Amino acid sequence: MQAQLLTNALRRRPEFEVMSCPMNVLSISQSAASFLPRVALIALNPGSITETVAMLRPFHLSHPGIAKVILADSCGRDLVIRAFRSGARGILQITEANLRQLSKCIVRVAAGQIWANTEQLNYLVDLLSEVPSMRVINSGGNPLLSPREEQVVALVAEGMGNRQIARELTLSEHTIKKYLFRIFEKLGVSSRVELVLYAVNNGDPRSIDWNHAAGRIRSG
Repeated sequence: MQAQLLTNALRRRPEFEVMSCPMNVLSISQSAASFLPRVALIALNPGSITETVAMLRPFHLSHPGIAKVILADSCGRDLVIRAFRSGARGILQITEANLRQLSKCIVRVAAGQIWANTEQLNYLVDLLSEVPSMRVINSGGNPLLSPREEQVVALVAEGMGNRQIARELTLSEHTIKKYLFRIFEKLGVSSRVELVLYAVNNGDPRSIDWNHAAGRIRSG
């Protein structure tokens, strides 16, 4: 109902040509191929947010030239990060926006700009400052490494040398070597190349809040 009302409202504005379709991969792909839109508005149903966001990535990869805008009832940190990681160029909390704001969002995104409020941008900026982590698990899904060791593995996978890793984590090179020795021993590998291959095949890239991770390391 909300999507239909929104579609009808946008159709009354002369600057837009609007087409709607069901929220599934096949319908969206077919509509995009036939209509060739400049902007795709993707309305999230509160009951299927995870499925819809998961659908956004393959849609973005198959149609990278279409700017995607997420419309949601609420825009928490996790949703904002997942949306932009999946290819969104804008996100709008529809419960707090009016038609004028939505129209402005569409025009800006179509022009190549990003649409996000200050709080949402802060989520993305904070993410960039976090130390990455590579969660390595065994066949039972249990972590094999400590949080700090996971951070070292992630930085090795990014191609950093021991000196760069030490600078990134504010540790000595000697400490990094000790971490790598323990990591090699735990995972049964003998070189950085083997470690990267192991991490790629068995790891789960993620970001850890630095203070939270450091607290767990100190307490352990």
